[in-house]
Amino acid sequence: MELRLAYRGARSAAPPLSGCLSRHSLSPWLKIQNHIYSMPSRCYKVPSTAKCHASVATSYMETSEVTGLDWDNLGFGLIETDFMYVAKCGPDGIFSKGEVLPFGPIALSPSAGVLNYGQGLFEGLKAYRKTDGSILLFRPEENAIRMISGAERMCMPAPTVEQFVDAVKQTVLANKRWVPPTGKGSLYIRPLLIGSGAVLGLAPAPEYSFIIFVSPVGNYFKEGLSPINLIVEEKFHRASPGGTGGVKTIGNYASVLKAQKVAKGKGYSDVLYLDAVHDKYLEEVSSCNIFVVKDNVISTPAIKGTILPGITRKSIIEVAQSKGFKVEERLVSVDELLNADEVFCTGTAVVVSPVGSVTYMGKRVEYGNQGVGVVSQQLYKSLTSLQMGNVEDWMGWTVQLNQ
Repeated sequence: MELRLAYRGARSAAPPLSGCLSRHSLSPWLKIQNHIYSMPSRCYKVPSTAKCHASVATSYMETSEVTGLDWDNLGFGLIETDFMYVAKCGPDGIFSKGEVLPFGPIALSPSAGVLNYGQGLFEGLKAYRKTDGSILLFRPEENAIRMISGAERMCMPAPTVEQFVDAVKQTVLANKRWVPPTGKGSLYIRPLLIGSGAVLGLAPAPEYSFIIFVSPVGNYFKEGLSPINLIVEEKFHRASPGGTGGVKTIGNYASVLKAQKVAKGKGYSDVLYLDAVHDKYLEEVSSCNIFVVKDNVISTPAIKGTILPGITRKSIIEVAQSKGFKVEERLVSVDELLNADEVFCTGTAVVVSPVGSVTYMGKRVEYGNQGVGVVSQQLYKSLTSLQMGNVEDWMGWTVQLNQ
């Protein structure tokens, strides 16, 4: 597969990196936002098969520390950064050593497995900047394990935990100037695993690409930590038993867009889905796990194949238990939701998002006078303090990067 890169500010398209190019032949296309990347005089070649081993690159990816971003007004949208990571895998199932390359489009065959049959997974995690300027990752090995599990379900090879974590580290360090200052946001990290090889009949792709890109982000919901308003979906379902609801495959997210669009058009923040069998038990929000609090007991739907095993969900459960809360993972009915003292969502993007109201069959139930609940506030503060390195990491979850 040929990888083609296009650069912001370039007057003409960059040449395809299918051959061996020196920095001098690339120089007209390396001027990005008036900064020229310092690259050694060596050849850069994208591996075309799993047996092509490209060198690991970290130390020479240096750019100006100035981004020109308004850190005080970051939303949750794509901001193109400097570099991305690419590794390939052929029929032998072994991923090559990857390369950190300038961020840009990739070229895929129209018959690529991911385009025709949806053979693709993604992950999401964040990097935070501490007050001393160092950078922390939060539980990256958990994302690696989840990708391996999802890849098995989707009949795909996956990078090892070590390859995954190393690739994340390389990508973050190459884009370190885009990590927001402490308290201004985070660097969202998006690993992708896609069937990039060409295939016509229904079959696993013959080649796979592991790609990571990043973007600085602020709050996922415009409300920030303020309560969001959910509507319980009555027509559509997100997943069914025996399906792929429990893995982070790309198709799970396309299928929720219609209901989400309708809900947002009516003024709701997002959609809460019920189970597809009984139509009365909570599953999850479009891209978040759900928790209900009653009499200081925290309950959340159990992971049984239709609900994504969120890493933030897992972390919140463990933090809550460490603080003495009773946490139950079980079937949670919509009636319990409507009678709860407090409701909140969790996810990598939202971290913890308190729910101010839920609407079900035309009935609107509000929680805590539309304020942030006591439990939500406590758990949010505890988890974000760990993620940002504001307190000692007593859970052993963070990974500090050596810059």
